Parts: sequence; C-alpha cells; structure tokens
Amino acid sequence: MTTAPHTSLAATAALLADGTRARFCLALLDGRAWTAAELAAHAGVTASTASEHLSRLVEGGILAEERQGRHRYVRLAGPEVAELIEDLAGHAAAGDTAARPATLRAHGAARAMAAARTCYDHLAGRLGVAVADALAARGLLLRDAGFALSGAGLAWFETDLGVRPAARGRRPLVRPCLDWTERRHHLGGTAGAVLCAVFLERGWVVRIGSGRALRVTESGDRALHALLGVVLDPAVA
Repeated sequence: MTTAPHTSLAATAALLADGTRARFCLALLDGRAWTAAELAAHAGVTASTASEHLSRLVEGGILAEERQGRHRYVRLAGPEVAELIEDLAGHAAAGDTAARPATLRAHGAARAMAAARTCYDHLAGRLGVAVADALAARGLLLRDAGFALSGAGLAWFETDLGVRPAARGRRPLVRPCLDWTERRHHLGGTAGAVLCAVFLERGWVVRIGSGRALRVTESGDRALHALLGVVLDPAVA
C-alpha cells in the first residue's frame, strides 16, 4: 500500500518539529558523523533521550547510522537531506527577527558562522555567497533560471582548479542553496562540494575548532583573489 504524499510530508515535518531533533540535524550539517553521546552533550539531553530521538530520525530516513564497538555514529542520510535542513533553516531565520546571541561567546560564534562555514559539504556564509557572486560576475555560473555552470565555468573547474565536477545520482551538478545568514544563495550541488573540498585540502580555509565555522588563510585569500578576483571582508579572512 502506497503512503499518500500528504501523509509522508506530515511525518517528515513532525520529525523536524521537535527542538532536540532539530538541534541534532543542524549540528550534523558539518558533514561529519557524530556519536550519540556527542549529540546528547551538544543538545543538553540525557543519553537515553538522545537515543530515542536518533532512532526516530534514522527510521524516518533523515539520518543514517553505523556502529563501531560500543559507539553509535550518525550522520545526515545524504546531501538531499542536508539541503532540506539548510533550506528550512534559511526560511526560519528569515522570519525570526527576535533571536539574538545571549552571551559574548555565543555572539563570537555566531559572527564566525556568518562569515564562513560549511553547509554540509559546500561553502556558506559571506564567503560562500561571495564565491557564487564572483563566479556569476565572470560568466562561469548562470543564475537566470536556477543555477547552471556555463561552458566556461566547467572549463574553469578543470583548468584553474584541476578538478572535474559531475552530477551524481539524483544530486545535480549545481543548485542554489539559500544561505540562512546572508538570505541569499550560495553554490550547492556536486560542484559546490568539489569546490569546498579543494579549499580544505589546499589549506585555503581551515576549521575553527570542531564546528562548521571556517577561517580563510593567507594562502586562501591570495587564491580567491587570483582565481576569482574576490577581496574578502577582514571579518572573513
């Protein structure tokens, strides 16, 4: 018996409607696998509560899990799920004008996230939007109807970066991803993932601590200027 679309939509919405489960999903947008204990500590809940929530998310297809010894690791089930979470976060942030960081530490973390971060496996924040804008300004990224790489854009990836992005399965080559801090789109899809991987592998960006926030290095600042003419705000670099 086939489940009606409205029933499936309601079930998925219900999974993400709980605050603890939403915090888990947002944390997992860093693209890495977390243990149940790490997520419990992150959300400030007991291990048994975390286990119950994680089981529901796994059963609902939002998370995938694997076990190694006594540890239970979970990650987002795939890029499509990550895109859903980020899009929902973007829409939620657009309608929330009251939320402000409560402490100086939280304010600093929020500033770092807004400047540059990973969105699952691609670049986001002011850095991600600046890169998308630069690609578009040079005719490498077409934004007339959605996102698409031009012929020159594909050549730029292969010649200037030395990589060849390709669509994989149901994931498109490029897609616009709504940035929840900038309220504009950055580059998602497999091309966005390849670009982020290159930045990390070449040390152009480094992670700040163990979270999603990134810092652009001096070599990254030079590379961005040479490759795309991007001059970053000092708060990003």
